[in-house]
Amino acid sequence: MYTYRSLQPSDLKTLCSFPQNEEELYFMFPKGVYPLTPEQITEAVKNRLEPTIILHNNEVVSYANFYEHDGESCWLGNVIVSPDYRGKGASQYLIGTMESIAILKLNVKRLKLVCHNTNTRGILFYKKHGFKPFDISLRLKPSGEYIAGIHMEKVL
Repeated sequence: MYTYRSLQPSDLKTLCSFPQNEEELYFMFPKGVYPLTPEQITEAVKNRLEPTIILHNNEVVSYANFYEHDGESCWLGNVIVSPDYRGKGASQYLIGTMESIAILKLNVKRLKLVCHNTNTRGILFYKKHGFKPFDISLRLKPSGEYIAGIHMEKVL
């Protein structure tokens, strides 16, 4: 079974191994530079809330955090799952955990996120878990390609 806890410095190296290429890192951490380094995560966490690790048998398998908490809502960010745990329930446990934390610790009524239009698997996953699109923004990938950031939200 899965469990969760707060991010610890000893988790950083493992998290950096999760993005398998520049595109995956962009989906997880648009401001990141591939390959991801512990320093990049450490710097990003300074402006984030509730950095959360999901564990399976004490192995780090996924991660997420929140940003832009305004009292009514917050944004889910830096969502990443180990390649070995994709399609095995880790994502579902992560989203459920982050929803609970958003309700219980941040007292929000809406959880928002951005999923890029090229991340079809992510869009369908979030839709399955109750997120609905409400806006679209223009995004620029490191390659210079323009893509759409689909803003999604879920009423908690």
